[in-house]
Amino acid sequence: MDNEYRLDRDAILRTVRGSDVVAFRFVTIPMRLLIDNRFSDHDAPMIKIVPKVESAEERFKSLKVLRPRFKLPPKISAIWWPRYVQTLRETGIWAAIIDRMSDSGYPVVAEECDDIFDELLRLERMEVVNAIGGEGYRTLWPAQHR
Repeated sequence: MDNEYRLDRDAILRTVRGSDVVAFRFVTIPMRLLIDNRFSDHDAPMIKIVPKVESAEERFKSLKVLRPRFKLPPKISAIWWPRYVQTLRETGIWAAIIDRMSDSGYPVVAEECDDIFDELLRLERMEVVNAIGGEGYRTLWPAQHR
């Protein structure tokens, strides 16, 4: 069951459709989804699962390493995603991401998007299993043994 956080779907769609670089921060997994919609004759748009960073400066540095032929963008738009990964698809956000990247003329990007989505789902399932099993988590209350 997903939580009750309200999503401003229209604002998220505007960001996905209009921003050069977008980072999704998930509540269910510690990784980030980094989308760089910029492309050139030599470079396709990029979609990648990346580790979280401690600051915006660190994210800009990591982007420069990932995309050395591009100038740094003036900003990286961040979207906090308080729901399960599957909700990206259910709300049409994922389709908008694919459409934006596909408009670049690089058909392989749609396949990459599918692989990335599957990996996000896998990471989320793994995180839920770890939470249930206590792997990497601790309880607020001590276990009562009977």
